[in-house]
Amino acid sequence: MPAPTLHTPRLTLRPHVESDMTPFWDFHQSDRAAYVWRPKSLTHQWLGFASEVGSWDLLGHGGWGVDLKDGGVIGQVAITRPPIFPEREIGWIFFEGFEGKGYATEAATAALHWAWAQGWSTLVSYIHPDNTRSRALAERLGAVHDPDAQLPEGETAQETLVYRHSPDADGSPEAYA
Repeated sequence: MPAPTLHTPRLTLRPHVESDMTPFWDFHQSDRAAYVWRPKSLTHQWLGFASEVGSWDLLGHGGWGVDLKDGGVIGQVAITRPPIFPEREIGWIFFEGFEGKGYATEAATAALHWAWAQGWSTLVSYIHPDNTRSRALAERLGAVHDPDAQLPEGETAQETLVYRHSPDADGSPEAYA
């Protein structure tokens, strides 16, 4: 199944397209990618990108490209569970110039509402402790730090915090008014 298209007042979450590769490569080569997985080559980038697209068919969830309503990709929201993750994770990346405008909150909220409509009871976000912007976003979304949650394979509590999202915290539109 391809990624469903989701609409918010200012954004469209849509299936990735091949032309997304260039802005994502540029992002991954910048300092903004300090706390996320960084591909070592274009081939490595392609494999990661293709896994998020293919996850829709294999797992029923994956990555969405996030576009402004008037066009142009500005980032990604993804619900993923690669083999090293003990749980489904919601994560996000937004490109230079698109932070501080509420786009990440808006896009992640749409993805969370989609997840809760699937009947899922929880998602997590794996966040580096120094990534204050992602931690703040998780908290704005209603997620709470879960120090007892299992970490991704090979990671430690010094490099990964787990924030837990649940429908009672994330699922009510009134929480974002």
